Amino acid sequence: MSDDARPRPIGAIKTLAAFRDRVDALGIALHCDDQIAIGREAPLAQSYTLRDGKTVGNRFCIHPMEGWDGTADGLPTELTHRRWRRFGESGAKLIWGGEAVAVSHDGRASPNQLVIDRRTVHALRALREDLVMAHQTRCGPADDLLVGLQLTHSGRYARPRRADRPEPRLVQRHPLLDARLGPEAAGVNPLDDAELASLAETFVDASLLAADAGFAFVDIKHCHGYLAHDLLGAHTRPGSFGGSLENRTRFLRRIVDGIRRGAPQLGIGVRLSAFDLVPYRRGSDGRGQPEAVQLPYSYGFGVRAQVPTEPDLTEPILFMRMLRELGIELCNLTAGSPYYNPHVQRPALYPPSDGYDPPEDPLIGVARQIGVAMELKRAVPELFVVGSAYSYLQQFLPHVAQRVIRDGGADAVGIGRLALSYPGFPSDVLAGRSLDQRLLCRTFSDCTTGPRNGLVSGCYPLDPFYKERPEAARIMALRPRSRRH
Repeated sequence: MSDDARPRPIGAIKTLAAFRDRVDALGIALHCDDQIAIGREAPLAQSYTLRDGKTVGNRFCIHPMEGWDGTADGLPTELTHRRWRRFGESGAKLIWGGEAVAVSHDGRASPNQLVIDRRTVHALRALREDLVMAHQTRCGPADDLLVGLQLTHSGRYARPRRADRPEPRLVQRHPLLDARLGPEAAGVNPLDDAELASLAETFVDASLLAADAGFAFVDIKHCHGYLAHDLLGAHTRPGSFGGSLENRTRFLRRIVDGIRRGAPQLGIGVRLSAFDLVPYRRGSDGRGQPEAVQLPYSYGFGVRAQVPTEPDLTEPILFMRMLRELGIELCNLTAGSPYYNPHVQRPALYPPSDGYDPPEDPLIGVARQIGVAMELKRAVPELFVVGSAYSYLQQFLPHVAQRVIRDGGADAVGIGRLALSYPGFPSDVLAGRSLDQRLLCRTFSDCTTGPRNGLVSGCYPLDPFYKERPEAARIMALRPRSRRH
């Protein structure tokens, strides 16, 4: 790795000119505007009317950010309500799913993940109403606020009863990822076609409940290695849900057909890992390095089979064209997985407790995702595209985001981890207020370290509420010694 490519803290970059110099030194495309416009005509403030007539009041989106702080029965707690209220107060006019909500108890990634069923739907309705009320109190009318619910099944990453015990529900054999799960995966047969067809109906039932709870749309989650994303890479799976792209998208098409029959007014979105790379592991120097794989690599989606450390957008473009043909307009683009290549999915300088040091400057990962989103938006311009990987940019985020929107590289800018430390970020940008530098997400990854160790998620370094919780001391002890401050 050259000296220029070695990771450097973005917090050490103090001016926009120095940021551009760093981008140039890395040889990446990450353009930015000099001044942030304010007012109704500002790129980030413009509204967008969807084909169904619903309006998104500005170009900020809050990504799904679960706290794994629900009850054992899948109900939200006061911690969940606090997080959703803060999302509502943010000023963003698109709330993409709130958080990942499992369609069944066996599909939870944590014993404390929310579940949607007839017993919990009233609580999810109250959660949405809490968010909307907080938005109205802080930001004004909510008639241009679009709130969805992300529906998920965790597949191979299911841990529904104990945080330290995988109970995987596989859709394909993956030699590298199966080995990481250990004996829990070895004795599990992949779901057969009848079981997948039944699970698709479970997604439909959950969607109808979400419509009853007042959500404007549901996101059928296809990202980060969870079940539906795993299916997109199931090239070697036999039967009607594997092999060809037509078969690998059958699961989604069945869900969409069921929603159209049962709740035709309900919007549908898809959060998609638009590309993937091979699994990475910690090398002898602590940095991530790609696993050795047999070529061609036959298990990913949006990855070059012969060079699986590089994206291939051929199938993602076809997938997004299929969304268009299905009448789905909302598409939120992300990448990779937090479980096996987190530097791809969530660029950060500091890894979670089970991660690895970044093998590249995180700005390279940011530019990769922004560039892919731009390429896909231009290939399928009819879709409303939300981009990801912006939080790492800190004070330079508005400058890059405005340029992306102005250039048509995406329709909305997604905020993830940053919404935990600084929920008012969109409002401050749109109003032209100076950013509160103390609240900018520094990508310490404590919000991931917590759930990895059976603790609730939150911004322990920067949110005083979490800093004072008893879990904070445990998370501090899990950090590398160099970061215990």
